[in-house]
Amino acid sequence: MGGFTEAGARRVDAAVFSRVRAPFLLVPLALACAEAPPAEDTSQAPELPPAIIGEGDALEGSDLNYLDGDELTTGYLAVPEGDGPFPALVIIHEWNGLQDRVRHLADDFADEGYVTLAADLFHGRTGASPDENMALVREAQADPAAMIANLDAAVAYLKGRPDVTGRVGAMGWCFGGGVALSFGLDGVNHEATAIFYGRLVDDPEVVARLDHEVYGTFAALDNGPSPQSVAAFESALRAAGVEHDLHIYDDVNHGFWLRVDDDPDVRTAPAADAWERLKAYLQRTLGG
Repeated sequence: MGGFTEAGARRVDAAVFSRVRAPFLLVPLALACAEAPPAEDTSQAPELPPAIIGEGDALEGSDLNYLDGDELTTGYLAVPEGDGPFPALVIIHEWNGLQDRVRHLADDFADEGYVTLAADLFHGRTGASPDENMALVREAQADPAAMIANLDAAVAYLKGRPDVTGRVGAMGWCFGGGVALSFGLDGVNHEATAIFYGRLVDDPEVVARLDHEVYGTFAALDNGPSPQSVAAFESALRAAGVEHDLHIYDDVNHGFWLRVDDDPDVRTAPAADAWERLKAYLQRTLGG
């Protein structure tokens, strides 16, 4: 869905909802009776971070209390091998809190060359049911200034490390995707915002507060946000002159990228494309 501008930013077209690129088209059922295709060339299989396909290994990072005087808020820090300096990332958990899947993903980003701090917005707590998750989300959302201050502290910690270049991005999924956007609008001193199916805004005057290119990956079979909401967000970004790389993937639903292993036949190809876009975006905005 959407084309490419001369600047290379992908745009979501509100009038067009045939979003799937050619590699993701479903094979017609009629081919099931045709001659068997050649054996799959596994050497060309897409590479994905181990965390999102459920193959995260033993955790390699360490817990970190990055808020002064707060021993409950416990992030997770993963550092690349070598001396650096490296660009850095703050990654923001989903509605159930800082779980091992996000910690494993921090390790994967460290393997890609980013000092990565998985933030904790729930003061060390996690949810084990939808009701518990929503209670934690509501509590956090009741004090948005505290969430922004939390992430500002995470960025300040990273920028203060001698092995960090000084360029830091923020990224989140679901609840964390919406928080990443809020942080892009109201936080300070960071250079990238990546949103995976999080709460959006559609007011050009609001999104004009963004001072860097925005990345977004979304799902067609999702109501939070819906494709229509994504299109309205894109229109606001365009009206405000904010560079962006947004894409809606067909045939997948909410949460598809962080949990490819829940439905690998459907999720692998779009997740791989989103991963390649994300790596290119981080290279553009944060450098290697």
